[in-house]
Amino acid sequence: MPVDQTPDIDFSVDRNNLYLEEGFTDMKVASIRRMTPVKPDGSPDPSRQTVFIGQTQLMTPDGPLPIQNQLAAATLGEAIAKFPAAMAEAMQHVIQELRRMEQMHEQQKRQDDSRIIVPGR
Repeated sequence: MPVDQTPDIDFSVDRNNLYLEEGFTDMKVASIRRMTPVKPDGSPDPSRQTVFIGQTQLMTPDGPLPIQNQLAAATLGEAIAKFPAAMAEAMQHVIQELRRMEQMHEQQKRQDDSRIIVPGR
């Protein structure tokens, strides 16, 4: 893209969807983010639910693979208890997506390999 052209990206902040982000970790496997809803002035917004997001990473031959999933929890204690099952679910989703991408790649390769090449065209 030329320097004098910029993409149409809206960088506006959604003032009605602000969260205070806090992080918790066991320094081994688990990373849990607590997203506390706040008003535009930074004060708590009790009309919205706190959101917990679990994160971890798996080491692969190509490097770390981040895994994350929302944790259906109202407290940090519940989030910690639900972390293992949520990460297992997220990992299964990633595996399914990788298999789907692999199948698409193999299908495209078969299509490419089956093309008839006519000399002179």
